[in-house]
This record gives sequence, structure tokens and C-alpha cells, in this order.
Amino acid sequence: MTVTRLFDLPAYRAEIQPERAAFIAKYDGEWRKISPQKYIEQVNLLSYALLALGLQRGDKVALVSSDRPEWNYVDMASQQAGLVPVPVFPTISSSDYSFIFDNCEAKILFIDSFELLSKIKDIFRNLHCLEYVCLMKEDARFQSFVDTVGLKGFTFSQMMDKGRANAVPDKLSAIKESISSDDLATIIYTSGTSGSPKGVMLCHRNILTSINGVKMTPKPFYTRAMCFLPLCHIYERMMNYLYQFMGYEIYYAESIAKVADNMKIAKPYMMTAVPRFIEKMYDAIYRNGQKMKGLKKKIFFSSLDLAMKYDLEHNSWWFNVKRFFANKLVYSKIKENFGGCLEMFVSGGSAVQPRLVRFFTCVGMDIYEGYGMTEAAPVIAVSSALPHGRKPGTAGFPLPGTEVKILPDTGEIVCRGPHVMMGYYKSPELTAEVVDAEGWLHTGDTGVFEPQGQLRITGRTKTMFKTSMGKYVNPEVMEEKFKESPFILDMMVVGENQKFAAAIILPDFDFLKEWQVRHGIFCETHQEMLDDIQTQERYKRVVEKYNKLFGDTEQIKRYKIVNDTWTEANGCMTPTLKIKRKVIETRCAAEIESLFK
Repeated sequence: MTVTRLFDLPAYRAEIQPERAAFIAKYDGEWRKISPQKYIEQVNLLSYALLALGLQRGDKVALVSSDRPEWNYVDMASQQAGLVPVPVFPTISSSDYSFIFDNCEAKILFIDSFELLSKIKDIFRNLHCLEYVCLMKEDARFQSFVDTVGLKGFTFSQMMDKGRANAVPDKLSAIKESISSDDLATIIYTSGTSGSPKGVMLCHRNILTSINGVKMTPKPFYTRAMCFLPLCHIYERMMNYLYQFMGYEIYYAESIAKVADNMKIAKPYMMTAVPRFIEKMYDAIYRNGQKMKGLKKKIFFSSLDLAMKYDLEHNSWWFNVKRFFANKLVYSKIKENFGGCLEMFVSGGSAVQPRLVRFFTCVGMDIYEGYGMTEAAPVIAVSSALPHGRKPGTAGFPLPGTEVKILPDTGEIVCRGPHVMMGYYKSPELTAEVVDAEGWLHTGDTGVFEPQGQLRITGRTKTMFKTSMGKYVNPEVMEEKFKESPFILDMMVVGENQKFAAAIILPDFDFLKEWQVRHGIFCETHQEMLDDIQTQERYKRVVEKYNKLFGDTEQIKRYKIVNDTWTEANGCMTPTLKIKRKVIETRCAAEIESLFK
């Protein structure tokens, strides 16, 4: 069979790999396999239940859940019943939930847990369209809750029972047959690093274009993948579809904190990641080496240094000899700590440090980078196994079948093709600002093409700023370079309309603690760590080192190291772990002001 709609995937998956589990997840402390046949059965039962509730074609189904097989059941059941799934991050504010549910006119909400439901309880009485709530994890308090807020409530098992009692296979088949690849498949609300949520409308063809554009990259022998990034983000969601298309077993991690442990069980061949996760993996490897002693430590760090010099396309015979022995002594053991089978990371969200691309590839865990946005469903360019298809610092070649160009006046990246969104929901004016009359999607990112055709991202048109001296500063380029230092977890460059560029620096307290102990510095609190004179001198040398890589007008003239935490939970980071500049500007207003006094 062919896949022309996303909801064709369960049947296709059962056809190509009927014996291999579709999903593997942990329930009540035990890993449980879900067969492709069970997947199809659950999806159909849920479709019958949704139809039995009276939902009509085009009605919206809100979904707030962590990664789990049930996420797929709701997604596919909604689509094949002619409904529109609207997945939402479990970490956004109550006001954003209220806006999204009302804006899309959601009729039913599937929500992960009673704890999450309780956090947003105040929004329900003010919603105009929501009629039903389905709790995905059983809880005795649920029925009393929905009675209090005036909604009709079901548990997931009750929805399955309703589907069994109201099976209408002929009706469901007729609905499925009436849906084309150009019909609306989903709405994804995104606010990025600034602005209020916007509902990106994607059709089946949009997302399938990305899947078809990347499906040749995984190696034929891959059989398992792991998901830990939020499925409600189009990046992980598209990869989740790809894994199904390839017939892989998909392991869902228990949480981001348990990813490393879960990898030892799942032994995935490939998985998605974001640069920050890859950086933390390297930091953990580095810290493990610091605990070694004598010759073992010397061999370990010599092997790490060798990996940093790896060339993705050509290495000398002598380098390959040294790599052979380093693999026997060091690299194979590093790889074993992550399950032993991992061969491919697919990284998105922002650029991976080139040194880490070289390092992990040399170790045997290749990093493939992609670039895109939700409005492009999401791939615009992606690295590949083609000649020159992977070049550190670039996002690879434009997606096959699409057009990508750089506007000469602004350097902005624009793209056109079957992956470009249908538009923003209920916002034709906003759509017209982003997709021009000729169909070009304006990304807001700047970039250049390498001589061999790879796309290199150079920054954001909206984040670049000009100093009062009339000089442009590209903060993202500087931030990524400074973050190569293990002393810096994150940073934000500031200085618009000021005489110079400055920075707010967030230290990596875990690494800093180890460094201080090695140097005989013992502090009780984070603030004491930052107040230490030797530590301040060490950060001064770090800033001086990386300043040398930039012109005088771009260099960080002043900086403030802050005792703070920037996370998705406190609103400082996006789900793909990019900083929200406006939030941090407000949060660190006093520190920023002090930099320019």
C-alpha cells in the first residue's frame, strides 16, 4: 500500500513489519510492547468513540500529553475520523492553554494526568466550545473534578469501551476515503521565542513531503528508535511518523532525566536530539574522564582530542590507525554507555557545535543536522549520506523537491514547495506577512550557501541588533561559539543601541563545581561559587579567549554571570531549548542595566 495520508501509517506499518512491535513504553514499572495490530485496533476504537460523541468533520481535538503510545492513538484516530488534532505542550501557561483551546474551538481535550488537569482548572469555565475531557491516566478524583467545572468526562478506558459499543466500520471507511492528502491534518500552535501562539495549519502532504525527503538517510539495518523530545513539537512528531514508515520499534523514554538509562534498555539505532542534549552528553563523557587516573586518564583524553580532529570526509591512514586503537580502548566503551547500538543522532532546533559533530561521528554516533520550522512541516534543509551531505556548521542540502534561496538585500532564507503550510488558523493577514504572493515562506533566518551547496544558518533577522556606533551584531553566532566552553551553559548577548555588546552568562554549575574541587576551592552555594576570586578570573580568561574570534565591534566588553536557571518550565526556554530573549531581558533587567552604566 502507499501512504498518502498520515493516518495510512498504522496499516502500512502492520503490512511491512507485522511481527515487530510498533511501540514500547513503560507501564507500572514494566516495559510493554504494543503490536502493529493492537495499534490499529486502538485507533479504530477511539475513532468510533469520537464519532459516537457526535463530533463532526473538522472539529478540533486538543491533546496535552507526554510521549506515549496513546498519543499516537489520539492523533491517528482523530485524523481518520475527519477531525483535526491540536497537540499542545504540557508546559505552557494557563493563559496560553485558554487562548489555544478557544482559538481552535476544541470540542474535546485529551490530557495526560490529573495533576496537569488540576493546574489549569481555572480556565475551563471560561471556554466557549469545549464539551468533553478525557483523562489518559486513571484517577479516582477525575469524575468529581469534571462535574465541578461543568464538562463531560471520560477516562481513556471508558472511551475504548464506548468505541466497542458503537463500532461503525463502514462509516469510518467512508470518512477515510473522502480525505485527501491536501486536507488539513493538524494545527500546531507555536510562539517560538517571542509573540503569542499562532496556529500553523499543516495538511497531510506537507508532513509527508518531509518524511519522503529524509527517508533514504537511515541505514537499512536499523530496527529501533527512541523518542524523548515532545511529540507535540513538529520535529519529533515528523520523526515519529518516519520511524513508523520505516517499520522501527519506537521506545518512548520515561522522561528526559532517564533518557541515558532508558537507552541502555532500548538500544536504539537512531534518535532525535537538540544541541543542548548533545552538549550535556559530551560534558558527561568529559566528567567521567576527569575521575580516571594515571595512564587510563591519559589514553582517555588523548582519544577525546583525536576525535575532535576527525574529518567527516577524509582522514589520513595514520589518523585511522590511531582511531582504530582509540575505538578499542575508549570509543566502544563510550558507545556502550548509550546502549551500544546508537549510530545516528538527528539534531534540530539550532546548530550543533562543529567540534561535537566531529567528536561523536568519530566515536561512531553520527550527527545529522536539519534546519526548518513548523511552518515548513518542518524540514527546509537536512544533512544526508550523499557526498558532502554532512559538513559541520551547515544544515546540509535543501529538502528534495523544494526551492530555497537567499534574498540578496537582507540575507533572509526563503523557501517554496509542497512542505509549506496552508497558513495560520484564522489569521490570513498574518499568513500574508510570512508567505508572499509567489508562495515563498519567509523564515526570518539569515543564511548563505556553501560552494558545494550546503545551507549555513548565520542568524535571525529579528535577533540581530545595531549598536549606537552603527555596527551590526549577530548575537546567536557569538552565543554558540562562547557555549563551546564547558564553563558556560547558556548566554545572551545584548547591546542594542548601546556603545558595545555585553552578555548575561549562565554558568554550568555542575562543571564549575568539579573545576573548583580540582583547584581546592570549596563553596556551599552557587552564589559563593560565583563570588570566588579564582573563579571570576577563570571566566575572564574564557571571555578573552572567545572574544579573539570576533571583530572589535562584536566583542563582549562587559558581562554578568548570573546565579539563575533558564528552563522551559519557567518560560525562559522554548521546547527545543532555545532562549526566549524577551523573557530573559525582563528577568535580568537589573543585571542588563548595570552592564551599560
